[in-house]
Amino acid sequence: MNIVLAGFMGSGKTVVGRRLAERLGRPFYDIDDLIERDIHLTVAEIFERQGETAFRELETRTIQLVSSLDHAVIATGGGSLLRPENVAALKSHGFLICLTATPDTIYARTQGRKNRPLLQVREPLVAIRQLLAQRALSYQACDSAVATDDKTIDQVVEEILQLLEARHLAL
Repeated sequence: MNIVLAGFMGSGKTVVGRRLAERLGRPFYDIDDLIERDIHLTVAEIFERQGETAFRELETRTIQLVSSLDHAVIATGGGSLLRPENVAALKSHGFLICLTATPDTIYARTQGRKNRPLLQVREPLVAIRQLLAQRALSYQACDSAVATDDKTIDQVVEEILQLLEARHLAL
């Protein structure tokens, strides 16, 4: 079974996923990184040149491939769960954990970062709140959630490990 980390940008999916994979001795896959390596463009460049719809198609294709793996730790993109087919693919061989953070925490973590195309607007905190509201139902498709506000990476990893153990999921 895969461990899949979902949630909004800046919630910690990549950094927590890497550390979790290290702790468990499992391979780690970041959907956005895989897309960038495959297309030879950054996510921001894909959004700029081809648009969000094209990016979401690449994302779905990559999720279909990675979902068939076993015993991996996978970090999804912030909008990955907007498509029901992505949720179904990820759940087919995985346990989905939504990493959460408040809008203020997300803003602090993403402020000034040019690799967040959906936040390259006049008022990014407003955009964060709107996107979180739009995606709330999608994130509810996860099997569990872990808040990352005011926690270190290791604290979040420990909480995930405890959650998996409590659910009797093979580590």
